[in-house]
Amino acid sequence: MKIKCVLIDDEPLAIKVLQNYFTNFTDFEVIATFNNSLEALDFINSTPVDAVFLDINMPMMTGFELISLIESKTKVIITTAFREFAAESYDLDVLDYLVKPIPLPRFIKCINKITTEYNLKNNIKVETTKGDSHIFIKVDKKMMKINIEEILFVEGMKEYIKVVTPDKTYITHKSLTSLSEELPADRFLRIHKSYVIALNKVKSIEGNRVQIQSYNIPIGRNYSKEVKNKILE
Repeated sequence: MKIKCVLIDDEPLAIKVLQNYFTNFTDFEVIATFNNSLEALDFINSTPVDAVFLDINMPMMTGFELISLIESKTKVIITTAFREFAAESYDLDVLDYLVKPIPLPRFIKCINKITTEYNLKNNIKVETTKGDSHIFIKVDKKMMKINIEEILFVEGMKEYIKVVTPDKTYITHKSLTSLSEELPADRFLRIHKSYVIALNKVKSIEGNRVQIQSYNIPIGRNYSKEVKNKILE
């Protein structure tokens, strides 16, 4: 069963961006797009829809006006170029508020919210284990899901990073700082300008290196004190 979504925006480019994003998520299906609020309202109130991505500044009827007329409990996600309407939108019980241009990592967080709400609504039980927490990275034009618990370390290589797991290594065009912000701060630590490691994967520490499985990873001079305090605490 796919999560059915509707996109409403009077800017064709904005709809195209979201459609391109959705191609990476096979559990979702964009069943309709609209640039007219009235047509969109009629469709939503007559068709089962799980999530609506809605621009605020629409002709004929604003996004907020449209929300007030939706009869079902469809989850609404605001997409707008204006940050100042966020408080007003949450008063209308929207699920999320995305500011254009919408970065892919922010879109992925929204996708995770929708999935959680969909599972709750449909009484779909999801086992919660350490491996369920994950990140998405783009590899060869595909969004790859990587369980955080499987990550051994991440290595920065100029404009790219290498994410290393026991079974596979993934290379993606992203900064080390950007990816490290997506990882739990209590489970990962930057030990060098080019390395972020999983603390619970450290096998040993000797001198200016830590060992994770068969990998010997250097500790940067400026990171040494914090690394040893964190690992040996």
